[in-house]
Amino acid sequence: MALWRSIAFSSLLSLLFINVAHSFYLPGVAPQDFQKGDLLQVKVNKLTSIKTQLPYTYYSLPYCSPAKIQDSAENLGEVLRGDRIENSLYVFKMREAQMCNVVCNRKLDAKAAKEFKEKINDEYRVNMILDNLPLVVPIKRSDQDLTVYQLGFHVGLKGQYSGSKEEKFFIHNHLAFTVKYHKDIQTESARIVGFEVKPFSVKHEYEGKWDEKTRLTTCDPHAKHTVVNSNTPQEVEENQEIIFTYDVEFQESDVKWASRWDAYLLMNDDQIHWFSIVNSLMIVLFLSGMVAMIMLRTLYRDISKYNDLETQEEAQEETGWKLVHSDVFRAPQNSDLLCVYVGTGIQFFGMILVTMIFAILGFLSPSNRGGLMTAMLLLWVFMGLFAGYASTRLYKMFKGSEWKKIAFRTAILFPASVSAVFAVLNTLIWGQKSSGAVPFGTMFALIFLWFGISVPLVFVGSYVGFKKPAIENPVKTNKIPRQIPEQAWYMNPAFSVLIGGILPFGAVFIELFFILTSIWLNQFYYIFGFLFLVFIILIITCAEITIVLCYFQLCSEDYLWWWRSYLTSGSSALYLFLYATFYFFTKLEITKLVSAILYFGYMLIASYAFFVVTGTIGFYACFWFTRLIYSSVKID
Repeated sequence: MALWRSIAFSSLLSLLFINVAHSFYLPGVAPQDFQKGDLLQVKVNKLTSIKTQLPYTYYSLPYCSPAKIQDSAENLGEVLRGDRIENSLYVFKMREAQMCNVVCNRKLDAKAAKEFKEKINDEYRVNMILDNLPLVVPIKRSDQDLTVYQLGFHVGLKGQYSGSKEEKFFIHNHLAFTVKYHKDIQTESARIVGFEVKPFSVKHEYEGKWDEKTRLTTCDPHAKHTVVNSNTPQEVEENQEIIFTYDVEFQESDVKWASRWDAYLLMNDDQIHWFSIVNSLMIVLFLSGMVAMIMLRTLYRDISKYNDLETQEEAQEETGWKLVHSDVFRAPQNSDLLCVYVGTGIQFFGMILVTMIFAILGFLSPSNRGGLMTAMLLLWVFMGLFAGYASTRLYKMFKGSEWKKIAFRTAILFPASVSAVFAVLNTLIWGQKSSGAVPFGTMFALIFLWFGISVPLVFVGSYVGFKKPAIENPVKTNKIPRQIPEQAWYMNPAFSVLIGGILPFGAVFIELFFILTSIWLNQFYYIFGFLFLVFIILIITCAEITIVLCYFQLCSEDYLWWWRSYLTSGSSALYLFLYATFYFFTKLEITKLVSAILYFGYMLIASYAFFVVTGTIGFYACFWFTRLIYSSVKID
């Protein structure tokens, strides 16, 4: 119901920014004060693995469960990420330490033992949440005197008994929690600023028959016998009895509530990010120098020479880019498709730009799980207005008259192709019974966002764009197209397009490594300042490389620049996909076929989106450049 309420609100254009603002700040951004003895409810989230990339609900394993499992309200982004937040039997009392609390006693049957072994083998991690903070395992780095945090703890581990070569599976059944809090001196209330755990595997023992009052001999606070190691681990086998226990201690911390996420987002590799920025800036400076040389020296000389021509004989001896002035604005083949792709690129560009601005301003807090994805989806939907406007303006310049056809294709083409891939991937996830599969209700909500809001907005934008006067070309176009002379090998369209994509990719590939790591290795990525700088550099690089290659193309008397300008910078998406393939084989440990298909399916969608964005940037740069130079010369 919460999901449908948010969809209903978002459908009202007037409430767009109110709705988006609420999605940024909810849930859990408002601080909560706890008095001593207040109950703290630990919630459980999905099980995750970097080996399979398939999330599962916590209770898909036979863990101890409450009588009634309750789902927490999830936003659209959380559902798409596979988050399933539920209540648990782990309940603390604020600032009251507890030792050897028994959660439950489980006797494994063959099915339960098999499920635990599979998850341990695939290195699944258990994720929990307390006061909206994710559970982390602190790991001390001896070489750097630094503590790093890993999200969640492993379900268990594989190992061997000493003197045996047989591999066994052991479960983490004892959890030593540490809750860090910051106390208000005046009110004696406290706020939670940290949630850590150290997992242990312990074969618990007790005397007599098991009942609720049974005291463990392996973990007894009265005898001051606590769990500090996993020397006698709990094996996972059929008919094994497993007792789940936990300790909780409270530590006062100097960290204030507003800074409690800093440890999670700690960036130890900022030098690499600065190297990435400097590397990208060197590419930009190199290209800027070339563009400046073309614009200031070559073009100035060309324009002056062309404008000084007086006699008809001299005019007939024209060479270079001016020679194709009567063909340069001739409509390209498949001009309708170009209009659609340019409109889609504008839609993506607007979504990325606004998302990054919100993120830099701090609206997209990591405490709002799924907030980033929800915001991007809503922004994509509402940017359909600009997509329709951009595609129809270009279409009208090409003397088109059926604006509704272009509007429909702009609204459908990209989302339909992505939806087809997404549907196949979702079916595979369903087959694995993973919580990452999008439920039918959410699927229907996405279709409503697309057809109920995005498509109408594309038509509104198209109508406004078509009512505007057509863009006038600076020079007239001949009815008979000019023959293009034979081109040098290095001006071959395929070669120049592939060369053009290298530099834009080179400007972003280092940052791309961190983005892929955050997505596929389950780490936080919250360095939007760096990302925004890289995005600006990407825009400049795409624009400049396209202008340089477009100028060389026109000087070779080849006037078919429309599609080539789009493909030149757009080809960087090919290198992105190749890099993603390289990353898969060198950094990931995915072994399952379904997981590999998921990875390449999602990276194909990402590369397609990157192609549309970079292609549109290159197209508009070249469009501006050609109009500028041909409006600067006198044409008889």
